[in-house]
Amino acid sequence: MITYTNPPKSSWNEILQRPLFDVSELESQVSLILNDIKTGGVDVLRKYTEKFDGVIIRDFAVQEQEFAEAIDLVDESLKEAILIAAGNIQKFHASQLPEVRRVETSAGVFCWQKPVGIEKVGLYIPGGSAPLFSTVLMLAIPAKIAGCKEIILCTPPDKEGKIHPAILYAAHLVGVTKLFKVGGVQAIGAMAYGVDCIPKVNKIFGPGNQYVMAAKQLISRGDVAIDMPAGPSEVAVMADHTANASFIAADLLSQAEHGPDSQVVLVTNSHDLVVKVESEIEKQLAQLPRKAIAARALANSQAIVLDSIEEMIDLINGYAPEHLIISMENYHQVAERIINAGSVFLGNYTPESAGDYASGTNHTLPTNGWARSYSGVNIDSFIRKITFQEITAEGIKNLGPVIETMAEAEELHGHKNAVTLRLDEIRNKE
Repeated sequence: MITYTNPPKSSWNEILQRPLFDVSELESQVSLILNDIKTGGVDVLRKYTEKFDGVIIRDFAVQEQEFAEAIDLVDESLKEAILIAAGNIQKFHASQLPEVRRVETSAGVFCWQKPVGIEKVGLYIPGGSAPLFSTVLMLAIPAKIAGCKEIILCTPPDKEGKIHPAILYAAHLVGVTKLFKVGGVQAIGAMAYGVDCIPKVNKIFGPGNQYVMAAKQLISRGDVAIDMPAGPSEVAVMADHTANASFIAADLLSQAEHGPDSQVVLVTNSHDLVVKVESEIEKQLAQLPRKAIAARALANSQAIVLDSIEEMIDLINGYAPEHLIISMENYHQVAERIINAGSVFLGNYTPESAGDYASGTNHTLPTNGWARSYSGVNIDSFIRKITFQEITAEGIKNLGPVIETMAEAEELHGHKNAVTLRLDEIRNKE
């Protein structure tokens, strides 16, 4: 990590710049693959799967026998952990279901919204260096609660053409409708256009590397909706003298091990804490199986020492982290002033890992500063809200003159006439 002490505010954006590829070149490469899949179909899908995943897949659909085999392969303790996590995720997301409220806006005029689940959703689950079965829970559970009729899941196969058993177990547990052995850009293209047995969906969800994220953004311009623009994982930690250096080091490393393009940031008003955290990182990093990946991510990461809590808050709101841990004496008061973050973790005993797995909140979150304008995945992500209205004869008598006046002022006389005819009929009956 690079340490900065009281850097001027004018330099904050440069210091906190995310480690991203050249987007123009990236989009060009991804666009070629997507167009190839759109026009070439299943043969092209096989070609790219062999090229990027190193395996020839004849049948992309996962069969019932494969699910049964996976259930037997998953350790019982892991099954129990997944069940507990799924229960918490279910409970938290079910609480988000909107209540249908019929509102009488004026006498005889009734309006309401009805939530309707998106019919077909596509879930992308990365499976490269880490099989993210937890993401299956985070996406499929709210989709099911929202009432999505078809839940399609794509995840990359291994060199033997198989899916990690924990991913299959989680998918079977939470009601995924269909699961396919396809990953990367080709998976996004298949769900966006519909290829062979993989159906076209209405909205695509899920994290991935920068190629997957570029593919999602490209197909969102005219083919299918996506959950949010996102990219490599990131965490920021706000800490003071009350923080535990070993906890902070562990939290920073937990994100750094996601990938070499992940970013971790420590913001504190204690230089002594930075020294302790760096020492702890060195000790803990040596014990991690993914230490090479984490070390590369740490090279893109920063520790920033600022004199005041006010400055710390300003910096964090400007950075808009995906995950934010607040390990400070008055963490509730500080949290009240955070306006840009994907998910916030409060106090010394709330690790970011809890949100990644089992506390109940969703871990599919906006990165790369998009927390300024996007929420993380939630029930609203999987539903559309249709508005309804019903106006009685009394209602149109009361509101009709208002509509007539406004329509005439906008010179939309057809709009006015649609009301006038109704008012005339009511008057003739009286």
